[in-house]
Amino acid sequence: MPDASIEPTAAAASPALAEPSAPTATASGSGSATPPPIWSDKGDAPFDDRKETIPPGARVSAKDDDDDGGSAASETLEIVKTIVVALAIAFVLRVLLFQPFTIPSASMEPNLYEGDYIVVSKWAYGYSKFSSGLPINLPLGEDRVLGRAPARGDIVVFKLPRDDKTDYIKRVIGLPGDQVQMINNRLHINGVAVKDVVVGASEVVDVFGPRPVTKVRETLPNGRTFETQDFGPGGDLDDTGVYEVPLGHYFMMGDNRDNSIDSRVQASAGVGLVPDENLVGKAEIIMFSWEPGASLWNPISWFANIRLDRFFKILD
Repeated sequence: MPDASIEPTAAAASPALAEPSAPTATASGSGSATPPPIWSDKGDAPFDDRKETIPPGARVSAKDDDDDGGSAASETLEIVKTIVVALAIAFVLRVLLFQPFTIPSASMEPNLYEGDYIVVSKWAYGYSKFSSGLPINLPLGEDRVLGRAPARGDIVVFKLPRDDKTDYIKRVIGLPGDQVQMINNRLHINGVAVKDVVVGASEVVDVFGPRPVTKVRETLPNGRTFETQDFGPGGDLDDTGVYEVPLGHYFMMGDNRDNSIDSRVQASAGVGLVPDENLVGKAEIIMFSWEPGASLWNPISWFANIRLDRFFKILD
């Protein structure tokens, strides 16, 4: 808000403290001597430090001649500069460091649930034209700057290859040069079955109603372990052909093996093989989590649907 112009007001004159009259020294001769300087009882120096009295209504400085328009323009300019700096900082943080995402589906259960709010590190794999996190791409061509390959087992956010716009999140299963295949509901990499152990069974309710589900702990060839979720044999993607992963590409799968559209589905209808340049970043941590049904505009629903046990959970 523009500063209001301040009109100087005349202050009421305060009575001066009475000073004792200086005694007049008389010389033995004719005439009178000059009176000595008077020292006050406040420790004032014996020199004249009287300030000029400004008449009521006088302008203090030429700056007061500026009208409200100049003051408003100056303040508006400062506000614009502050906003520009804040946006620049936010842009740098979003492009170079972190980007938040919300999980919209069950394809990564039992590790990520719908309603989880996660943070993705942008520097983990370097930067590509898709690293801006904005509708516009960075002018980096087809290469990555400071590029690093993801490790097998990383949870990765990437741009869907068939449109280069939609953000997907899956786990890296196949690296360049790998052969990946599902045989009888079991993952095989380079002709060797991945070690898996059943760790539990429960029931989930989804669009198909209540269904029994099995939790399996898998161990990838590099020793990375994590839990997957399976609805049992007979699924559409439980038996596949061999997928050859070419250089510069990755094979992605969801942890919810029977409820995930991933690299097992051809790129024209699903995900297919993911080019290196499409990698956006590595999912690092679940910051917050709410059950489906929580609404931004209904604060009561925040408390009714909160998942405190998932806050600040590091991802495997």
